[in-house]
Amino acid sequence: MMRTPFTRTSLSFALIFFGLVLHGAQAEAAEKKAYFAGGCFWCVESDFESLAGVDEVVSGYTGGTTANPTYKAVTKGGTGHYEAVEIIYDDSVIGYDRLLHDFFRSV
Repeated sequence: MMRTPFTRTSLSFALIFFGLVLHGAQAEAAEKKAYFAGGCFWCVESDFESLAGVDEVVSGYTGGTTANPTYKAVTKGGTGHYEAVEIIYDDSVIGYDRLLHDFFRSV
């Protein structure tokens, strides 16, 4: 089979495109989320922010029945919510077992 410049160019673009798609899929596969609730979320949040491989830590609430709870309402009690953090981390750098270990060390 004879390759023309058009065929080589098309093949090159196809390989580059699929390489970028595969790279993006690998990057997404490495990004994971974990959720922890351990009393005051400010302390838990700061402990996780210092770990290599943790990309983002977001404070919030879990459980409960009150729509859009406030910090004051949750800490006062009665909403059924607990302070929690969402941790977005790179699984190729830090594993869930290490996050769990550090969580129990900090609470």
